Amino acid sequence: MNARFILTACTLFAAVVSQSPACAQTPPSAAEIASYTGLLGVTQSGAHNEIRQLLVNGLDPNSRDGNGRTPYLVAAYRGDIVAMELLVKGGADPRAKDNQYYDAITILAVANRLAAMKAAIALGGNPREITSPYQGTALIAAAHLGHADVVKALIGAGAPLDHVNNLGWTAVIESSVLGDGGANHQRCLRDLLAAGANPNLADRSGVTPLKLAEGRGYGAMADMIRAKGGR
Repeated sequence: MNARFILTACTLFAAVVSQSPACAQTPPSAAEIASYTGLLGVTQSGAHNEIRQLLVNGLDPNSRDGNGRTPYLVAAYRGDIVAMELLVKGGADPRAKDNQYYDAITILAVANRLAAMKAAIALGGNPREITSPYQGTALIAAAHLGHADVVKALIGAGAPLDHVNNLGWTAVIESSVLGDGGANHQRCLRDLLAAGANPNLADRSGVTPLKLAEGRGYGAMADMIRAKGGR
């Protein structure tokens, strides 16, 4: 394949990093937090006893703010496992998504909150869920950011290894060319390939992960892909 074409493809990858799935989440703003009442307010403040009491009083555990965040999603943005558990016990939907289609698992994967993400899965979240405006997955987002422990946990939980988001990228592609090529991204790629991720799913331009990694100068990652049959 033409080297200039590969270089152009890699340049395009770099140009859109800031618009990729990991960057589009919107935690509650200061103004939104100031406006919160009821379960949203006590969840944001981490007042666990008040969460219990409001649930006993019959407040809706699936109420939403202006961006579609439920109390459970607010708890996820805070990484508050106790609040997440209380809310689910009180009837909160552990698979709720906000207006940007982010669920708790993806929120926590992006934040690199491993324990809370595992809790979100145990509470009924779906690691296979298609999330974000990019129709991606928590695994793709975590691989992009080099959150190696999160990637390993999501693989173990059954996250889809070869899902292609609406940008045309897989977790293998994002780990190998949207990262910095360093140790954490290398570990993400290694674990994905070891779990059976396809090393030859190309991007929309037909450029394979191997060629993309080579084009970025990531020799160690290119070697990993090549060792798994990448072309």
